[in-house]
Amino acid sequence: MRNTMNRKLISSGSEFELKIGYSRAVVDGDYVFVSGTTGYDYKSMSISDSPVEQADQCFKNIEKALLGAGSSLDQVVRVHYIFPQKSDFELCWPIFKKYLGKARPAATMFVAGLLDERMKLEIEVTARVNSA
Repeated sequence: MRNTMNRKLISSGSEFELKIGYSRAVVDGDYVFVSGTTGYDYKSMSISDSPVEQADQCFKNIEKALLGAGSSLDQVVRVHYIFPQKSDFELCWPIFKKYLGKARPAATMFVAGLLDERMKLEIEVTARVNSA
């Protein structure tokens, strides 16, 4: 039986977490694993048409989850970018550098369909938990 005493689930409050059975992030040991995150703005309950604006919002959503897990964007060690349109990838490079330029994590970009046609990208990260 696995010891789950050091496991912490982080929720964004999204209804999909309960419907599908996942968490926005999971802290397990020295790492936090953040689920694929889209550019949905939960404050305005909207999503921009711009892939660049969505990328920026993705990182705001990811940062909130990381902070709740005792980590930060500077602790990211792995990032996966998922784009329905590969032509949107390069447009977002300045945003990626803005948020991950210090961490410079290992990165992979995938081209795949996403759940909602309005979603221009999804970003998944793995980060170290800050050691106190």
